[in-house]
Amino acid sequence: MSAVQLVVAMCSAEVLGMLGFSTFAALLPDFIRDWQLTNTQAGWISAIFLGGYAASVPVLVSLTDRIDPRRIYLISTALGAVAALGFALFAEGFWTAMLFRGLAGVSLAGTYMPGLKALSDRIEGPKQPRFIAFYTGGFGTGVATSFLVTGAITASMDWRWAFGVAALGSLAAFVIVARTLAPAKVEKADAPPTALLDFRPVLRNRSAMAYTLCYAVHNWELFGMRSWVVALLVFTQARHNADVGALSPTIVATVMTLLGVWASIMGNELAMRFGRRRLIFFVMLSSAVLCAFIGFTSALSYMLVAALCLVHGVTVAGESAAVTAGAIGTAAPGYRGATMALHSTLGFAFAFVGPLAFGWVLDLTGGESVLGWGLAFASMGVVMALGLVGLAVLRPNELEGDKLSRK
Repeated sequence: MSAVQLVVAMCSAEVLGMLGFSTFAALLPDFIRDWQLTNTQAGWISAIFLGGYAASVPVLVSLTDRIDPRRIYLISTALGAVAALGFALFAEGFWTAMLFRGLAGVSLAGTYMPGLKALSDRIEGPKQPRFIAFYTGGFGTGVATSFLVTGAITASMDWRWAFGVAALGSLAAFVIVARTLAPAKVEKADAPPTALLDFRPVLRNRSAMAYTLCYAVHNWELFGMRSWVVALLVFTQARHNADVGALSPTIVATVMTLLGVWASIMGNELAMRFGRRRLIFFVMLSSAVLCAFIGFTSALSYMLVAALCLVHGVTVAGESAAVTAGAIGTAAPGYRGATMALHSTLGFAFAFVGPLAFGWVLDLTGGESVLGWGLAFASMGVVMALGLVGLAVLRPNELEGDKLSRK
């Protein structure tokens, strides 16, 4: 199988396996109303998905240095089907939602980075960052597709059907990977000499850690936005009694996320041409500035908020592929899996806190109000600003395929 065919197959499986990713976020206002959740409880349900990911990814991704990532991927995809089907059949409130969303997060931990590890092991050289960008862009496509499919299904059917379709998507991903990704043997000579969860060699890698810290603050903002964007738009629509036409909240969220896919891929291309550090700094600064005022515009009009959400979809994802390719490309030999494990662990630990902190700020300011939404978004901007400081201090290396690395 050619490199292009392999990338297409893995990206297709990635999107299908993520059909349940945005389902809870897309239906968040309904769950808050029907299950009488507080904003903090809603934030917990959004966050536990990412918490399940962060808790399990150190082991699952580190294991890819020792065993075939394909095995981890297939087992985890099967778990994803069970989690989505369980939510569809048995979720009835806060605690059952926490259980099944947590299991779904564990499933994602065993598919996203292990799938990327399998891909990067089979595609080496200067083109590797580009293929990594397509795969990481597939993550955003999966998020957007999940928003779109959920909105389409729940327009005429009960929300449980959306989670049922997500279970079928995971089964389809299982079949694709089982048939197209050939088994591989990890040679003992290639395995790291350290213990499974010994991340000291990774922590000593200044460049990889710089990219990982950028990824962490990026995920705080990204998942905070994706978890609450539909709720923000529903609030703004109700406040202004707006006739939104085709630009419903779930459609805006879908388009926003698809723009993020394009921005992520193009961001990596621009990083290769103009410098990785320069691109990451510019994108993170733009996103921090936008976060400072986007929530406050809910006082003005629905269409303005929708337009700013679409712009934010570009800035919030523009550095995603660039930082992940940077971490992988500067990983020490034999520690690529461990580097990816720590990269993903810190990233999704911050992703876990992001939606929860967002909901906490909303409750702290008295619930959903213009002030509450404004301060919740501004809090994400503060985190991004801290990431800019870390990037300036650590100054990570450029990659082999980057233009500045050849000077």
